[in-house]
Amino acid sequence: MQVSIETTQGLERRVTVAVPAASVDDAVKVRLQQLAKTQRINGFRPGKVPVKVLQKRFGASVRQEVAGDLMQRHFYEAIIQEKITPAGMPAFDLTKDVAGEDLEFTAVFEVYPELELKDLDKLEVETPVVEIKDKDLKEMMVTLQKQHAEWKEGKRKAKKDDRVTIDFVGSIDGEEFEGGKAEDFPLELGKDRMIPGFETNIVGLKPGEECVAEVTFPEDYHAEALKGKAATFAITVKKVEGLNLPKVDEEFAKLFGVEEGGVEALEAEVKKNMQRELDQTVKAKVKENVIAALIASQEVEVPAALIDQEVNALRDQAKQRFAQQGQADPSTLPELPAELFTDNAKRRVSIGLILGEVIKANDLKADEDKVNALIETTASAYEDPSEVIEYYKTNQELMSQMQNVALEEQAIDWVLAQAKVKAVTTKFDEIMNKQA
Repeated sequence: MQVSIETTQGLERRVTVAVPAASVDDAVKVRLQQLAKTQRINGFRPGKVPVKVLQKRFGASVRQEVAGDLMQRHFYEAIIQEKITPAGMPAFDLTKDVAGEDLEFTAVFEVYPELELKDLDKLEVETPVVEIKDKDLKEMMVTLQKQHAEWKEGKRKAKKDDRVTIDFVGSIDGEEFEGGKAEDFPLELGKDRMIPGFETNIVGLKPGEECVAEVTFPEDYHAEALKGKAATFAITVKKVEGLNLPKVDEEFAKLFGVEEGGVEALEAEVKKNMQRELDQTVKAKVKENVIAALIASQEVEVPAALIDQEVNALRDQAKQRFAQQGQADPSTLPELPAELFTDNAKRRVSIGLILGEVIKANDLKADEDKVNALIETTASAYEDPSEVIEYYKTNQELMSQMQNVALEEQAIDWVLAQAKVKAVTTKFDEIMNKQA
């Protein structure tokens, strides 16, 4: 087998391979002999058809099949011989296929870039430092109260976070428009469900009082006929309800599965959960900052084939999400344009290549303790953590996924150890709200 390699452009390579004629002829002969065992031709007993007859009838198609198989096999032998790692599948071109002569073909493909990580000690990475304060815990307890609150009707003025029941009639240039009228419409104030300006005058009104809201529909409003139009809404408040928060006591604690210790035990459990979520959020933020610094500092030539693969993966994920939301079969959904995913795909591939180089250059292996810690963290959010841990440890696919996560975190930690780290004090609600 003769092999030659040339660089066409960038990461693209063209391999030219010549397969000896004897190898081709032998492969064709073997294939015809196999065919003789199964073919039925008039005038010959089953399994007794002469090879020459088969050659005359099936020789061209058999040689075509053999050529396809030989190109695949010899391509992989060639890249192993030349120590080349393709990125994506090759494009084959059979350039010479003549009986009795060497078979020649080319394979065009991309290779992985050779990365040289540089100036990692010059990377500047911010790491958030966050402490859960009493105020944060109190706010979380109020949030839990709101989750179990009941609406209570009152005769007072409406305020933010109240629920009002209203009638309204909308008009444009004095004419009512379709979809602009409703009766007994429930509206939670402050949730920004309506177009800007609609709620403004409702705040401060009592049941039975009226107001007029002057609004302008946004330019990106879903109804084409209303985009950018100025409208007037006549609004009547019929009912005002405020949230009646439950008392935080032992009975309240039992709602969250805390049977002993009352409010104190509940607060301890809530704070533990807050800390777990905070730790995960901080870790994700640090990872995000490290990756952003790496991408900004490292030049990476990304193989188009890998971008295409990632685009397809992202597109499939999007179709699955749309299908779940609409309860439709993903196969029935139209193909989303590749352009929607190209930038994200390129970034993801770049990250993978950079972190892969960090792992390879430092011979990093998945740390068993880190893997176990990750599994335990995941399991802690479930009612029976031990059951979840056992499930992970008996499922090879899940274990492999968690090992990859651990390895990626180890790569991030290694980069962080080289970088200039700046600790930034951050408020709990600030980092958690940003994450949300």
